[in-house]
Amino acid sequence: MKYICFLFQLSYLRRSLIVIGFFISFFFQSCKDTQREHIKDHVYLNEYKNRKFFGIIDSSLAATYPFIRLDRNHYQFYTKRSPNFEKLYFDIKQMVRFKDRKLNFYHIGGSHLQADVYTHEMRTLLQTNWKGLPGERGWIFPFDLANTNNPRNYTFYSPNHWKNYRSTLDRPDSLDYGLLGMVLETTDSIIDIKFNYKKTLVKPAFDRVRVYHNKGIFPYKFSFAENDTFVIRIQTNVNIGYTDIHFDKNLDNFHMMLTKQSQDKFKFRLLGFQLSNNEPGISYTTIGVNGASLPTHLANKLFEEQLRELPPDFFAFSVGTNDANVLFEDFHPEIFKANLDSLIQLVLSVNPNCAILLTVPNDAHFQKKYLNRNVAREREMIRELAKKYEGAVWDMYGIMGELGSSTTWNNYGLMRHDLVHFTASGYKIKGDMYFESFLKWLEQMELRDRELFDKQSLR
Repeated sequence: MKYICFLFQLSYLRRSLIVIGFFISFFFQSCKDTQREHIKDHVYLNEYKNRKFFGIIDSSLAATYPFIRLDRNHYQFYTKRSPNFEKLYFDIKQMVRFKDRKLNFYHIGGSHLQADVYTHEMRTLLQTNWKGLPGERGWIFPFDLANTNNPRNYTFYSPNHWKNYRSTLDRPDSLDYGLLGMVLETTDSIIDIKFNYKKTLVKPAFDRVRVYHNKGIFPYKFSFAENDTFVIRIQTNVNIGYTDIHFDKNLDNFHMMLTKQSQDKFKFRLLGFQLSNNEPGISYTTIGVNGASLPTHLANKLFEEQLRELPPDFFAFSVGTNDANVLFEDFHPEIFKANLDSLIQLVLSVNPNCAILLTVPNDAHFQKKYLNRNVAREREMIRELAKKYEGAVWDMYGIMGELGSSTTWNNYGLMRHDLVHFTASGYKIKGDMYFESFLKWLEQMELRDRELFDKQSLR
């Protein structure tokens, strides 16, 4: 009997120890979780600067151009963290590790982007930075057929007569602009268009050409000269207004022929091309028309609809140069802010998880002779919106040296005499800095994760 009582007491003691052990374990786990949250709350994006990081920029640049504030060349965050940039970082890590996805980058602005000089430098560096991630070219427009400056990295040729419409100049009621803000029009029965890459280190192959054109019934038949045998499928979307041509071979050029199948005077309207493939990497599309301001882009009715066809993972806004190109008393910062806010909301309506980068315009002169103090006022509005949307800021105005620095850049051969646009050398430096700020952000995220891991391990 005593033995039975002893066993019962022992069993009770065991249960008691188990219960006590559970509570002790729960207590320490709760403390550990609390500590993790405490650590997480003290590892902020806006604490990292990485000012001593030099990636692709030669250290001699600082000696050659001492007025460039390289210490400011990084993404600035005005919130403790950014869920959308966190997601972008995760997606890039997965893309690099598994080579299993394509990320869509967009960059919008005005003449700096129509020329696609520093943005093509960014595109080239992104598409060569990681092995096995060639990406794709994305959206392009035949600006040379519209009698305006075309990016040097590709060329179009057509013997047809084209009428061109620019969203900055022409707003007929019968015409709606899309993402790229320009339209070419012809009534010819036979249309001949050739595309080739030119003066570029990156030539992403494509096995699909998408042609954005009129909505509704489209009375043209497509053919592709010597590549016609590689065409496996042609599909037209009459509701959005595009035709996809799929090939069973990767191409780096095309010769497109369109033959009208009816006798009416149909006006063929071309809104742009999209070159796609099945390769992992980054697609980098620039959206820019000479003279474009925020109201220009907001008035393009098909902008959102076309953006939804290839939703952005990253969207950079380099707007404001043309908005600020007015007298000081004629510039209204709150209107600029409201317009930029509307364009950001439009992009986020397509993808709420898109990472938003707001770039501050470069220093410029008004009418070549007056210091433009409006850019600094735009910077304040940009910072407020970055805080609102938990985005990042790349402050080119600050990097240049702020007010009046465009004169210095001009004296060193980095800026044109209009004191608005850069020379080829200036754009090269701008593109390298822009890419390096992106690399700094990636390193910033890695250091942040490492610090969080190290602090958790110590506890």
